[in-house]
Amino acid sequence: QVQLVESGGGSVQAGGSLRLSCAASGDTNSIRLITWFRQAPGKEREGVAVLFTGSGGTSYADSVKGRFTISQDKAQNTVHLQMNSLKLEDAAMYYCAAGRGPIWGAWNTRSNYNYWGQGTQVTVSS
Repeated sequence: QVQLVESGGGSVQAGGSLRLSCAASGDTNSIRLITWFRQAPGKEREGVAVLFTGSGGTSYADSVKGRFTISQDKAQNTVHLQMNSLKLEDAAMYYCAAGRGPIWGAWNTRSNYNYWGQGTQVTVSS
């Protein structure tokens, strides 16, 4: 089992920055990918950024490329999401998810993920 706890959400003005953190505990060696998803009211949950723990490779949704960066601190079993140049449309509940693999289809397919955190709210104001 793996437990995920998100932190770092809050309120920020458009153009500002936030850094989210996802602390993992338990059988972390079993994790093959960690992804940040987000869900705004009335919208579907979407994958924002993924980190493949073995290779360290990353991938991003087109909507956040060049603005968001996902990274890992292996010593702390923590994955961060640095969010810069935030836009109004980035406001959502952000969730951290982890998968044991193998990966079927696209990285943002929800069935690839075995564990989910409770989420952290990001609010962006004009």
